[in-house]
Amino acid sequence: MFDSFPRGISERMDRPAYHADFSRVYNSGISFLNKLERGQHFKERGFDSWEAFAAGDWTRALSLADERRDDYAQELRNAARLGIPHRRLRIVEFPITPYVQWEFFVLRVRVDLGDDIKVLDARKISDIEKDRPVPEVVILGDVAMYEVVYDDDGNATGANRFTDRSLIRETSLGFDALYARGEGFYEFFDREIAPLAPPQESGTQPGSAGSR
Repeated sequence: MFDSFPRGISERMDRPAYHADFSRVYNSGISFLNKLERGQHFKERGFDSWEAFAAGDWTRALSLADERRDDYAQELRNAARLGIPHRRLRIVEFPITPYVQWEFFVLRVRVDLGDDIKVLDARKISDIEKDRPVPEVVILGDVAMYEVVYDDDGNATGANRFTDRSLIRETSLGFDALYARGEGFYEFFDREIAPLAPPQESGTQPGSAGSR
């Protein structure tokens, strides 16, 4: 699974170019969007909820978790208008990192609005990840696939763009297989996230994950 991905040929794009290309392809008549999210740390500067989390103010971070609700709702309405189903699979490592703990409160807003998000325990794919983690990608139909790129401090700097349809198809099949093994968002949230005490660390650790 994902065997060909490390050898795939891609074009490196900076962040503005990635966003522009993503928008162009997204609105070109694609049939689906799949997002595989693997990283356990990230920085979301400019997102007030994350800024509060990073500053150690957990109560305020949670109170602001739905600050982008209207944007998410508009995004889902646009997807419905274009006939583009969205699916996201969030891989989670244990113990759960402070970032992921925070992120799940934001993702819950998306799920409440109808976004299709499943969760998969990383321990259940240890056989697949013997050599490397599964790729963190956004797949737009059979047209384009993006591997978001981050700097050492966890800030998104752009993406690697893949257009080889055989590679996109193989990666999509891998996504489908993992997604079928995923757990419903609410079940995971209620069991693993809701009982956690507020994190003792801030959200400023380096690493990578997808944008919300």
